[in-house]
Amino acid sequence: MSIRAIYKDGVFKPLEDVTVKEGTEVDVYPRGEQAGDGEKPKRPWKSVKDSSAYGIWKDRDDIGDGVDYVNRIRKYRRHPDQN
Repeated sequence: MSIRAIYKDGVFKPLEDVTVKEGTEVDVYPRGEQAGDGEKPKRPWKSVKDSSAYGIWKDRDDIGDGVDYVNRIRKYRRHPDQN
């Protein structure tokens, strides 16, 4: 379950009705700091190529290019009765 909330005045305030029992302990995972007006969102790298994950599939020959791979994954969702 995911609950959207805003942290304000030291309290997390849900943005919608929640079905959590009063007093339930929860874990909160913030999405990250919001950029101020006119500022770009901050990332740990300047370019995608600087990410440690960039190129991890470069030596794979079983998936084709990215577009082919995604289309193959989505094919079953679009037409589940066809293999």
